[in-house]
Amino acid sequence: MTSPRLLVLFDLDGTLVDPAGAITGGIGSALAACGLPVPSEADLHRMVGPSLGTSLRDIAGVPEDRLDAVIRNYRQGYRRSGMAQSRPYPGMPEAVERLRREATVAVATQKPEPLALELLAVQGLEQLFSSVHGAPSDEQAAAALNGKAGIIRAALERHAGTYDRAVMVGDRRHDVEGAAANGLDCIGVSWGFAAAGELEEAGAAVVVDTAAELVDAVLRVAENGPALHGAL
Repeated sequence: MTSPRLLVLFDLDGTLVDPAGAITGGIGSALAACGLPVPSEADLHRMVGPSLGTSLRDIAGVPEDRLDAVIRNYRQGYRRSGMAQSRPYPGMPEAVERLRREATVAVATQKPEPLALELLAVQGLEQLFSSVHGAPSDEQAAAALNGKAGIIRAALERHAGTYDRAVMVGDRRHDVEGAAANGLDCIGVSWGFAAAGELEEAGAAVVVDTAAELVDAVLRVAENGPALHGAL
C-alpha cells in the first residue's frame, strides 16, 4: 500500500490528546461561574465528544438563553490554561509519525476548528497533520453541520482524489457513528472517554489499548476494508 492511497482521520480530545481535566473541569467552572448546577463527574465525562452546545443542552440542562455565556466562559478559561494543561497520550505522536509513512493523516474533531488548531500548536503536533477539520465557532452553524458525520465528510472532500481507502480513529460512539455515516470503519481507542462497552456497541471495527496496537490495527483494517470507489 502506498502512502497516497490511505487516509487516516483522528479525533482529537480523548484520542490524540489527554485533556487532563481541562475540559471537564473547565465546563464545571464555567457552569458554576454562570450560577448553574454542575453535573456529576460521570456526566462531565459524557460531555467530552459531542459538540459543547449539545452536551450543555442535553446533559447539563443549560437553558438556551444561557448557552452563549457558558460557552464563552469555558473557552476563555480553556485558552488561558486548559490547552497547556493537556498532554498527548503516550506513544501517539510516534504512532502518527509512523502512519505518515504509509498514509495521509488528518484531524476530524467536533472541537471548534480554531481551538483545535491552537491546541495542536501548543502541544507541538500541528506539523504532523495534512489538514485539520473541526466545527465552526458559532454554535448555530455547528448544529447545522450534522455533528461528527459532517466534519468527517469535510475531511474526505478535502482529500478527494488522493486516497481510495480511509479509516477513522476515535474514542467515542460519535466517532464510530460519524464514520459509518460516511462509509468508513472506525478504530476505537480505550484510553479516552467512552463508557465500558460503548465503542463495541456502536460498531467499532476494533478497540485497541495502546498506540502501538493502533498502528497495526489501522493498517490491517484499511487493507482489508472496502475500497471507497467514490474517492478516486
